[in-house]
Amino acid sequence: MTGRTIAIGDIHGCHQEFTALLQRLEPTSEDTLVLLGDLVNRGPNSRRVLDIAREVKAICLLGNHELRLLEHRRTNGGTKLKETDAATLAVLKKPDWEFFEAMPLTHLVPECQTLFVHGGFLPGIPWARQDADIVTRIQVIDPVGQPAKRADFPNGEIWADLWAGPPFVVYGHTPRPDIYKLKWSAGIDTACVMGGHLTAYVLPDRRFVQVRAQQRYYP
Repeated sequence: MTGRTIAIGDIHGCHQEFTALLQRLEPTSEDTLVLLGDLVNRGPNSRRVLDIAREVKAICLLGNHELRLLEHRRTNGGTKLKETDAATLAVLKKPDWEFFEAMPLTHLVPECQTLFVHGGFLPGIPWARQDADIVTRIQVIDPVGQPAKRADFPNGEIWADLWAGPPFVVYGHTPRPDIYKLKWSAGIDTACVMGGHLTAYVLPDRRFVQVRAQQRYYP
């Protein structure tokens, strides 16, 4: 592969931390930037994050926050929003909606056997056959083997604990105080918007780079 592939976890409107991490990484035109979804909501400036993402020509994967906004728009307000969605809706323009619509679910780097996704996968089903509702929202597996939110099933099995690979999966979506690194996966949502860190995973050397949040933006 020429250049690096740099994946960055959930930014959630944290434009200053996003900028600081890019300054640390110093991406060049030969590098590929992959943002793992949830660029918007909760943080101070979703508008700026979207602008930066396009300025650096990042591949932006679909996150559950972008998907929820899209579903609300596609149904003319027929789906439920959450409290931090309103501020984002107020700043979105037509090109932003087109940007959301074009977001892929995954990005594969075959030479490194590494797959990037927002939320994760249901083990036992080929990853390429899993739809947006699963791959943007899964955190745990419920007692009957279905994808679920951690809040709904706090004792549910973490999907990554059951993921046997290959490929090696790098994902966000489930905020934790630390990187969740296993043999076949790495969870890099380290809760920047909640006062944690913004984390990047860099190929081919498989290293992590972090910047600390400047403050806690969301409880």
